[in-house]
Amino acid sequence: MTKNSIHNLEAIVKQVRRDILRMVHACQSGHPGGSLGCAELLVCLYFELMQRNDQFDINGVGEDLFFLSNGHISPVFYSVLARAGYFPVHELATFRKLNSRLQGHPTTHEGLPGIRVASGSLGQGLSVAIGAAQAKKLNKDGRLVYVLMGDGELQEGQVWEAAMYAAHNKMDNLIAIVDYNGAQIDGATKDVLSLGDLPYKWMAFGWKVIEIRRGNDMASVIDGLRKAQEMTSAGVPVMVLLHTEMGNGVDFMMGSHKWHGIAPSDDQLAAGLSQNAETLGDY
Repeated sequence: MTKNSIHNLEAIVKQVRRDILRMVHACQSGHPGGSLGCAELLVCLYFELMQRNDQFDINGVGEDLFFLSNGHISPVFYSVLARAGYFPVHELATFRKLNSRLQGHPTTHEGLPGIRVASGSLGQGLSVAIGAAQAKKLNKDGRLVYVLMGDGELQEGQVWEAAMYAAHNKMDNLIAIVDYNGAQIDGATKDVLSLGDLPYKWMAFGWKVIEIRRGNDMASVIDGLRKAQEMTSAGVPVMVLLHTEMGNGVDFMMGSHKWHGIAPSDDQLAAGLSQNAETLGDY
C-alpha cells in the first residue's frame, strides 16, 4: 500500500473525528472516548479491507460483514457508514434526536443502511457474528465476518461461551477484534475487573491471536488486519487485540476514562476541532 493511500485514509479519520465531536456536542449526549479510539480501525475496514457490495442488503450475501458489539460507540460507526456512502452525510446532524434513525445505540427498526443488528447490550455481539459466520459457511459464501468488542465487555460471561462455541465449530471465517484501551466507564479495566493475561486466555480457548500494538497508527492497523485475514480458513477463529487510546486525536480526552460517556462543552468542541482539520467537508 502506498504512503499516499495511507495519507488518504488518515484524512478520512480526521473528518470522522470531527463528525464524532460535533455529533456528541450537538445533543450533549453520547460516547466520544471509545469512538475516537476506534476511528482508524473502522476507516481501515470500510475504506480499505472489507469486500462490500454497492447496495446495502440486510443479508450481506457475497460480502464481508461487520458487527459492532459495543454499540455505545455508535458515533464512529455512523460517521464511517455515512462517509462510505450508506446514507446521506447530513443525516449525522440528527444523532440522538427524536425520530432519528441514528439512535444512541444502533437499531434496526428504522432500516438504517449498514446496520444489521441492534447493539448495546454488551456481551452479545460475538454470538451474533458467529451466527452470521456459520450461515455463510452453510451457504458456501466465502466472505469474512468481523466483530468489534470493548475490553470491558469481556467481563460478560456470554463472551466466553461464544468463544468456546466458535473454536469448537471451527469458525475460521470469523475475525473478532477487541478495543484494548484498558478503560471502561468506571475506570481502568485492571481495577474494575482485571482481564488477566488476555492473549493467553484467547489462545487457551482455541483461538489464534494477533496483537496490534499501535492501534491508532493506520499503517499498523492495515498490516495487522491483513495478517489476521491470512490466518483465516485454517480451522480456527481469529482474535485481534487492538491497543488503542481512548479519546485519540483530542489531547485533553486522551488517557482518561472520564471521556467514556460525556459530551464536550462549546470551548472543548472548538479545541478538539482545531486539532483535526476538515478534510471531506463538515455536514
